[in-house]
Amino acid sequence: MNKMKISVVIHTFNSEKGLEKTLDSVRDFDEIIVCDMYSEDRTLEIAKQYNCKVILHERCGIVEPARNTAIQSADNEWVLVVDSDEVVTVDLRKLLYDIIQQENPSEAYGIPRKNFFMGKFMHAVYPDYQIRFFLKDKVYWPPFIHSRPEINGKTEMIPSDEKYAFLHLDDHRVSMIINKTNIYTDKEVLKKQDKNAGILSLLFKPFFRFFSYYIMKGGFRDGKAGFIYAGLSAFYKYAVIVKLLEKKNKTERI
Repeated sequence: MNKMKISVVIHTFNSEKGLEKTLDSVRDFDEIIVCDMYSEDRTLEIAKQYNCKVILHERCGIVEPARNTAIQSADNEWVLVVDSDEVVTVDLRKLLYDIIQQENPSEAYGIPRKNFFMGKFMHAVYPDYQIRFFLKDKVYWPPFIHSRPEINGKTEMIPSDEKYAFLHLDDHRVSMIINKTNIYTDKEVLKKQDKNAGILSLLFKPFFRFFSYYIMKGGFRDGKAGFIYAGLSAFYKYAVIVKLLEKKNKTERI
């Protein structure tokens, strides 16, 4: 029986920081595809050093519109999508190859991810399952920010054991998170513009986001970093609702 193969897809834009660690972690897969949005740093130079297959996609501010193009460019039936600031552990790679050798594997698999902030592993977010491993002909990725892939078939979560988790290398500064919050919430408003938002949402949804991250999911275990992370997550929710209300107010005045 021929061994099934796996293609790795990585999306990049000015991703030279950390990209070598990511590529080192996936170099033993059968194919590596870098889908780049016309980077202006050393991203493409690094990709070529690792003999990656490079395809280009127009810049669109977010990665989701480029997902389908990159996935369908893979030569192999099974595709693993990895962000340019993530590391694939040896144990995860071995598990994925074991999965596809099974007689009747599921069409897609969720992979846990370890996130860090202020040097701390964020317990409140774990296992942060990402649907990133699937049969390429069974997936469609909606072109909206933070969208999840639509799978034609069964999706299964692999064990939440930390040895099988993506390592998310990006340990953002607070200023970077705030900058991204402004950019991403603009995109969220476009996605959610048909949804109603009122004062009650403004009062309760950010509070529940904070309570969920800090208390229910155990963010208190991460000390002050966990408290700050929960607060920034609540602010993200607050910003989305405020921008929806602003858009609704402008529409009503026209």
